[in-house]
Amino acid sequence: MTTTTAEPGLAPFAIAGRTFTSRLFVGTGKYATYDLMRDALDASACEVVTVAVRRERLVNDKGESLLDSIDTSRYTILPNTAGCFDADDAVRVARLGRELLDQLDNRGRDWVKLEVLGDKKTLLPDPVGTIEATKTLVADGFDVLVYTSDDPISAQRIKDAGAAAVMPAGSPIGSGQGVLNRNNIVLCLELLKQGDPGFPVIVDAGVGSASDVAQAMELGADGVLLNTAIAHAADPVMMAHAMRKACEAGRQSYLAGRIAKKMYATASSPMEGAISYIPGE
Repeated sequence: MTTTTAEPGLAPFAIAGRTFTSRLFVGTGKYATYDLMRDALDASACEVVTVAVRRERLVNDKGESLLDSIDTSRYTILPNTAGCFDADDAVRVARLGRELLDQLDNRGRDWVKLEVLGDKKTLLPDPVGTIEATKTLVADGFDVLVYTSDDPISAQRIKDAGAAAVMPAGSPIGSGQGVLNRNNIVLCLELLKQGDPGFPVIVDAGVGSASDVAQAMELGADGVLLNTAIAHAADPVMMAHAMRKACEAGRQSYLAGRIAKKMYATASSPMEGAISYIPGE
C-alpha cells in the first residue's frame, strides 16, 4: 500500500489577517497579452496578484480591462500604488483601489501595497513619503504592505508606523539583478522579527530568475513578490512554473537548516576506522 506524505515546510501562512498557501505574490503588468498573463498566473500557483490601480494600467489600448482576465473568485487582489511619487498621491490611489475592490466584492479590500517612489530613473522608495503615507493609510483602516529599500532602519521605522508587512527590495524594480545585498535582507529580517517572529517580511523587486527567488526564501523571507521576471521571460508560463518551485524549495531549504560553511573539506565517509586493503595480502 502506497501512502502519500505531505511535503514538509509548506504550511499556510498569515498576512494582514488572511491565510495563504502560496508564498509567491505575482504582478499583472507588462505581459504581451492578457491571455498570457492568465496562463502565467495559473502556472505560478499564486493566490495573491498585485494590480496597479491607475486607469492607464487597468485598461489597454484595445479598451480591454485587466480585471476581466483575472478570476477574482480564485485570486485575492492586492492593489498597489505603483507610479506614485508623493504621499498624497499614493493615499488617493490606495483609496481608489479600495473602492474598486468594494465593487468587485474581492476579499483584498482594505489592504494595499504601498509604493511612494523617489524618482523615475531608479524607482527607489522615498523613505519620508513612504512613512507619511503609511501612517495616513493605517489611520484610515488599511492593512498596508510597504515597499521599501533594504535599509534595516527604514524597515523598522515603517513597521513602527503600523505596516502590516514590510517588503524590502532585493534590487531596483525590474532590474533582474536578484538579491544584491544579502546581509541587509538578513538584518531586516532580524530586526523586524525580533520579539515578533510572525511579522511578514516579503522580498519585493529585482528578481530575475528562479535562483533569485530560492535565495530570498533561503534567507528566511516569508515570501517573494515579482512581476517582470515572469512577464518578460522568453517563455513566461515556463518561468512561472520555475518560480513556484523555487519559492517552495527555498522555503524548505531555509527550514531544513543548511550546513555551516567551512574553509576545508570534510569527508563524506569517515577516514577513522576504515579497513585498509593491500592487494596480494
